[in-house]
Amino acid sequence: MSGPVAVKVKNIIDSDTVVIFSKSYCPYCKMAKEVFDKLCQKYTAVELNELDDGDSMQAVLGELTGAKTVPRVFVKGECLGGGTDVKQLYESGQLVAKLQ
Repeated sequence: MSGPVAVKVKNIIDSDTVVIFSKSYCPYCKMAKEVFDKLCQKYTAVELNELDDGDSMQAVLGELTGAKTVPRVFVKGECLGGGTDVKQLYESGQLVAKLQ
């Protein structure tokens, strides 16, 4: 997987400890962001529905992670999954461990 969109996605993932590929109207995306807000953890949110190449980026994320849905949440370059996955990791205490 190469090409300019794939490179862009990989660069964004590497740009911050927490990166959330999101859509501004998605309730699961909001759920994921709220978890990090509760932890006072800074994150980069990429609102795919507001970008010209958002659909292409979402297709790249599908290839990278095996899931085409949003959010796609990355912590230190590792995809943790979506909103429900992040919430479960938070509730179990595993998310804080991954952030340290």
